[in-house]
Amino acid sequence: MSDRVGFIGLGVMGCPMALHLQRAGHTLNVYARRAEAMQPLVDAGAAACASPAEVASRSDTVFTMATTGADVEQVVFGANGIVESARPGLTVIDTSTIAPAIARRIASRLEAKGVAFLDAPASGGGIAATNATLTIMVGGSEDAFASAEPLLRCFGKTVTHIGGSGDGQVAKAATQLAIVLTLQGIAEALTLARANDVDPQRVLEALLGGSAYSRMLELMGPRMVSGDFQPGVEARLHHKDALIVLECAADAGIAVPGAAVAAQSFNALMARGGGRLDSAALITVVEGMRHG
Repeated sequence: MSDRVGFIGLGVMGCPMALHLQRAGHTLNVYARRAEAMQPLVDAGAAACASPAEVASRSDTVFTMATTGADVEQVVFGANGIVESARPGLTVIDTSTIAPAIARRIASRLEAKGVAFLDAPASGGGIAATNATLTIMVGGSEDAFASAEPLLRCFGKTVTHIGGSGDGQVAKAATQLAIVLTLQGIAEALTLARANDVDPQRVLEALLGGSAYSRMLELMGPRMVSGDFQPGVEARLHHKDALIVLECAADAGIAVPGAAVAAQSFNALMARGGGRLDSAALITVVEGMRHG
């Protein structure tokens, strides 16, 4: 069955996610701040809209994918935002990574208008978005999730309903906590090898074959050894995620000391102008501490 689906935010992840929805036979309405970002979808048959409000007026379900919580709130509640054309029965699904408190605030405001909201952050980056193998953690009502699940499975390999509003973002924060800690650990391990005049490439090969193996080690270890920092996932995004982790932990009144260390490393990388580099560039911060 074809649904009228809107998609707002057509970047590295949003564009392939929207394409998967279109290929599944859904009528697609799209909006992006840059007209050229919409072109691949328009070429494939999507309707280009002039604003988020127009997307909402033409859709039964609207997906959003933005960088920050403030961006999502602007898309939903700003001038010409979704809320201007929102009607009872509309479902808004945010696939961005934002603070749980912001997701809950958006949900409350939309639900007061009879609009369902799901926070459904997608994990896996551009490659997983292209391959439709994203991991998606969903917060919101069971009824809204049940209705939206077939759409989410157009680009998600693992789709899990975590709980109520904001709970999907808590799950994503937990995921990103593990990732930034792993990045910090890989950078420190390889720097330890190099500081002891041991070939980091051989150490990496040993790590990949032992109990320290992880997918992150497989992906990021070779980049850290070779110094290839062309962006896969830009460091600025993991920096944002680390700060969300700290905010979420503070709200819950718990300590996450490892995440704090990783956040400080990303702070340093950002200060060096490395925000647009791949997160593998974190090793330059650790190596820099070695040299004082």
